[in-house]
Amino acid sequence: MVTAVVTNITNIVVAVVTWELCIAYIKIDIDKVECLNEEREESGKCVFKPWDKRLETHEFVQSDADEELLFNIPFTGNVKLKGVIIMGGEGDMHPSKMKLYKNRPKMSFDDTGQHCDEEFDLQPDYKGELEYNTKVARFSNVEHLSIYFPENFGNDVSRIYYIGLKGDFTQAHKHGVTICTYEARANPADHQSKAYDPTSQFIN
Repeated sequence: MVTAVVTNITNIVVAVVTWELCIAYIKIDIDKVECLNEEREESGKCVFKPWDKRLETHEFVQSDADEELLFNIPFTGNVKLKGVIIMGGEGDMHPSKMKLYKNRPKMSFDDTGQHCDEEFDLQPDYKGELEYNTKVARFSNVEHLSIYFPENFGNDVSRIYYIGLKGDFTQAHKHGVTICTYEARANPADHQSKAYDPTSQFIN
């Protein structure tokens, strides 16, 4: 069962949700996830977790040399990416911008000057309640996603506790193709808003 209060703010959906373990994950090939400029090795992988565990803040990734962080995220199949949630660090450690790149494996910071597929100005979110809706037509058939956080709200380092990715997942098998649809229902009052329901899933 899910209850939600949804408000549309440009391309952001603010959702207050009660979940009863209706999260699907293991769609990310977590062993191959890379985070560049992480202070502690392998810490970038820990921010991908079930939505109902997002408030467990003992695990996080923090940047090292400066405020930049770059994630390279491979999936175990094809994803139609519909939304992203970023739960950042306290105060000015929270990232303030996010750039998404589709199907560009092994990106480095030198590659981030390339044109991104979509860019967002982030709002501080300490509870994992803001969903940034992507332009879905640009993010179909995603096998690899890179997320670049170029800056924060003024700190020397950035911190992230949780990244949630929402969309549809398709996995190919030798005997055919299985399609798992994790799609949010449109809000009749505002077709740009998305309302959570029990079939709405995160790719974690």
